[in-house]
Amino acid sequence: MSLIEEVMRRSAHERTAAMPGPAIANAPTPPLPDNFVPVQYRPAPVDPQVMERNRVLLRMPDVGVSRAYKILRTRVLHRLAANNWYTLGITGTAAGEGKSLTSVNLALALAQDVNTSVFLVDLDLQRPQLGAYLGMSYEHGLTDYLTGQVELDQIIYDIGVKRLAVVPNASSVENSSELLRSPRMGEFLSALEAQLPRRIVVFDMPPLMVTDDVLAFAPRVDTFLLVVSQGMTARRTLSNAKEVLSEMNLMGVVLNRSTERNDSPYY
Repeated sequence: MSLIEEVMRRSAHERTAAMPGPAIANAPTPPLPDNFVPVQYRPAPVDPQVMERNRVLLRMPDVGVSRAYKILRTRVLHRLAANNWYTLGITGTAAGEGKSLTSVNLALALAQDVNTSVFLVDLDLQRPQLGAYLGMSYEHGLTDYLTGQVELDQIIYDIGVKRLAVVPNASSVENSSELLRSPRMGEFLSALEAQLPRRIVVFDMPPLMVTDDVLAFAPRVDTFLLVVSQGMTARRTLSNAKEVLSEMNLMGVVLNRSTERNDSPYY
């Protein structure tokens, strides 16, 4: 059994053990806080051709891929509900494994659930990708907010998908881990938490083995998904990632670029 298969088997076993908890769709909706002030999201057009080229779920009529993301969505919802988690970080071991596309497509799949509202946030501050994957047209991003140049309502965008709001980023910074630990980031997270009584925040994080950003931000995230790529993720790199993630709540492993497919129209 390969190291990737071993990690996936162990993660699946842990998922099964935690599965009996109630689904988020059946959870009671907490009341809005007394000081609740809804943020007005800014419209941001997206480019359908760019999304199709990048294999974004909205523009990809692939039954097998759509089904895979719906299965991932349901498993994620069960684990979040079972542990009362609401924030999910998605990372990989190295660049090019598909963690940003997984973040986009999982957020879209989650938003298709009528009981789930989603914030998709680009926290890869050194190599932001979410806006590019969606072909978004926008003026300001998360780094502008963290550096005090703009306010919250200038960086949360509506791309025309119900129950989904996107916080993109366009400016790369070198001091990314310092910004992730900053009081301004704490204010950002508190503001997101206050917006929706039932919400999930999906963070597209940088790769584990490239920067210390995931370690710096881990205390502020409930759980993580690790994206690995078949035929690309090295055993030694995955072993090192396992060691780093041992102190975090790892929900599971997503195997990207798998050669196995199920295109059957039936279950």
